[in-house]
Amino acid sequence: MNTALILVDVINDFFSPKGANYHEEYDPILAAIKEILEIARLNGVMVVHTMETHIPGDHPDFEWSKLPPHCFEDTFSAQPAEGIAILPGEYRVPKRRFSAFFATDLDMILREAGVKRLLVVGVKTHVCVRATVQDAFGYGYKVFVVEEAIGSNYPHLHAASLEDIKRYMGDLLTMEGARQMLAGAGENL
Repeated sequence: MNTALILVDVINDFFSPKGANYHEEYDPILAAIKEILEIARLNGVMVVHTMETHIPGDHPDFEWSKLPPHCFEDTFSAQPAEGIAILPGEYRVPKRRFSAFFATDLDMILREAGVKRLLVVGVKTHVCVRATVQDAFGYGYKVFVVEEAIGSNYPHLHAASLEDIKRYMGDLLTMEGARQMLAGAGENL
């Protein structure tokens, strides 16, 4: 199969009530992500966990010019969200910027596996999801975003980002469309 499931920042910082960037409206998003992940695994789809992970200590990080320090390596906040284990054969791609492609091995991992199509889930729609989708499009991947499995705590930015993604960078899928794609029914999309 030439499809990979890309999880963007499905980590405790966003999906645990103890996380600094948790929002209650992310709970149904996590449930949808868990369902998609299970279906992908059952159908042998490549799974890549892209996770915000920053170097601990006094390391200068350019992201701190806009955001407070967060998601340090080996801390609770940078670990997979509850119910999202990284299984043997799945990939973990740490990232220090918004896009999962920027200064990571993601493109190389996907190309070596012959992947041409990405199914993207995670948070935040207007930041890391959008940046990842935009770069994926730039690298020549066919990108699909699962509407019920992405989100933001800013509804207007979420809606605007979905419009941009649909218009310029990829396609939107419902949960049912994602189920069909992962089961192979949408292989010709």
